[in-house]
Amino acid sequence: MELITNGRSSLNGSVTVSGAKNSATRVLAAALLSEESVTLRNFPLELEDVKSKMAFIRAMGALLIIDPENEELRIDGRDLGFDQITDFELPIRTTYLLAGGALARHGHARVPYPGGCKIGSRGYDLHIMVWESLGCKVEEKPNYIEIAGYLRGGEIDFPISTVGGTENALICAAVAQGSTNIRNAYVTPEVQDLISFLIEMGARIKLEGSSHIHVEGAAGLLGSATFSIMPDRIEALTWIVLGAVNGGRILIRNVPFDTMQVPLIHLRDAGLDFFANSDTVLVGPDCIGPHGLQPFELATGTHPGVISDMQSFFVFLALFANGRSIVHDYRYPERIAYVRELANFAPGAVDAEPSRITVRGPVKLTGSKTRSTDLRGSMAQIMAALCAEGSSRVEGVEMALRGYNRLPEKLRSLGADVKWTS
Repeated sequence: MELITNGRSSLNGSVTVSGAKNSATRVLAAALLSEESVTLRNFPLELEDVKSKMAFIRAMGALLIIDPENEELRIDGRDLGFDQITDFELPIRTTYLLAGGALARHGHARVPYPGGCKIGSRGYDLHIMVWESLGCKVEEKPNYIEIAGYLRGGEIDFPISTVGGTENALICAAVAQGSTNIRNAYVTPEVQDLISFLIEMGARIKLEGSSHIHVEGAAGLLGSATFSIMPDRIEALTWIVLGAVNGGRILIRNVPFDTMQVPLIHLRDAGLDFFANSDTVLVGPDCIGPHGLQPFELATGTHPGVISDMQSFFVFLALFANGRSIVHDYRYPERIAYVRELANFAPGAVDAEPSRITVRGPVKLTGSKTRSTDLRGSMAQIMAALCAEGSSRVEGVEMALRGYNRLPEKLRSLGADVKWTS
């Protein structure tokens, strides 16, 4: 899919931040721990990652009732059957989270190998460690991972902090027999959302400090729940950055300020000034003071800092700053493929090497033809196309649709002069 612009689009109006992708896909998997009805509100139904997982779950026999007007999804998993789906390809990384529901029911699970953006080495060895620590036997087959055994409580000590491993451990431990301690857990806002959802279904989970989680397993499936997905902090940051430099004026609703305090501090240090209340922010030309945007240097890291998924938006912002900015990413040092494409809008302004991106601003963006390399990089290229003088074509924008719910509709409502072609 391509996005085509005819020139700079001045964006004006309001936009509402959708439910968080990195919560919704995890909570959807955790919903399979219940044989009863589960209702999810503020659910981003149009995300490509969500639609892929919904198709997988439907193929396994779950009943999904969709209410697009109210952004709700109801899941009934009484007729789930896990063993027959072994060649179903999912272009997302959270396939391993589907194992917990199968193991709780049958003591046996087969899940496809995880997909997702190629932004560096992201193996699944820690997920194998989780299943084995909880008493299961794991075999890597040509087309799927096979896990056998009923879940039993255990000790999980992660050698490095891991979001995916923490999520998998929580889901499996919640339905295991006996207690589980998860050490060196990585509790992001989205992981906290998952914990809240599991507790709503009846799980007994206690967070001790910031990285130790104690779970008393239910020794079986959990109950029904109604739960609202948290707003997407990465989408919120995207609209704030784009609105600040685009030249128009955008009112952004449903902003989860409490989950993005440090990134907002970096934006303010760069010279952005926001008009905000409890969950709404107004951005536009007034956000930038008379001296313009200031260059900055930052390193991505773990929450509550600037996470790697936000990297490309600070690189984009740096194109408008008065001087040299540097963005480091030591967690995913190879997350730089998109930079070569983004540089087409500003030749000579951006250099990248593993773990370090240098931007020399300010520059006037010119229209270009680029190709998406990953989800967040694709969105940064779309942002550049909307701010560039002259026509642009961004190929592979379905990558951005993996993480931005109803993006075409939202851009149209803001007056963007864009076409989406298959």
